[in-house]
Amino acid sequence: MRVLIVEDDPALAGVLREGLAEHDIHSVVAGTFDDGLLQGASSSLDVILLDVLLPGGSGFDLCRRLRKRGIKTPIIMLTAKDAVDDRVVGLEAGADDYLTKPFAFRELLARIRAVVRRPPALAPEVVHVADLEVDLGQRTVRRGKEPIRLTAKEFALLEFFVRHRGQVVDRAAITAHVWDENHDPFTNVLEVLVRRLRRKIDDDYDPKLIQTLRGAGYRFGE
Repeated sequence: MRVLIVEDDPALAGVLREGLAEHDIHSVVAGTFDDGLLQGASSSLDVILLDVLLPGGSGFDLCRRLRKRGIKTPIIMLTAKDAVDDRVVGLEAGADDYLTKPFAFRELLARIRAVVRRPPALAPEVVHVADLEVDLGQRTVRRGKEPIRLTAKEFALLEFFVRHRGQVVDRAAITAHVWDENHDPFTNVLEVLVRRLRRKIDDDYDPKLIQTLRGAGYRFGE
C-alpha cells in the first residue's frame, strides 16, 4: 500500500511515516499545497492523508482540485478543527473520511484500511483502453472482438493497471495490490506475471499497452 501524507508539520509527518512503516505501508510526504497537488495528481497512490492548514492554500481547496482533475484516490482529511461545519466542508469537497487531531494511530490505520476496501464509486465498471475492454464488475476482458481468459492474479494486475492508466506505477505499489504489503517487491515474480499478461493482451495486438520504464516501474496505456 502507498500513502501520500500532505502535512506541513515535519514532526507529525515523521511520526505518521514511522507508524505506517511498522505496518509495511510505504508513504511519501508533501509539505505544501503545491507539492501535495503535484504528488497527489501524478503518483500511484492508495490513500491521501490531507491536512487542512497548508502553506500555499487550504486542504479543502486541494481536495477539490484533485477531484476536478479526476483523481479518485481515497482522501482522509486530518485537522485540529472539530466543528460540524468543517467536517461537512471536507466531505463536500470530495473527502472520503475525516479525522480530528489528536487521534489514536490505531484509528487512523483502521480508517485507511476501510477506505481502501471501499469500492470506488466514481470508477466506471467497464474500462476501455484503445481496443481493450475490461469489465471490472464481471471480471471479463476483450481485446478487439476476442475474449481473453486471465487467471485471478493476471486480472488483479490488469485491474491495477487500468485503474492507474497513464500513470507511472512502481513495483512496490503493484505487488502490494496483487499480493499484499508483505510481499517482497524485489523478487522476479512480478516480471513473470507481467510477461504472462503481456503475452495474452499485447503480443498479438497493436498498440502495445504495457510499457516497462527501466528503473521506474510500468505505465499502462497507448
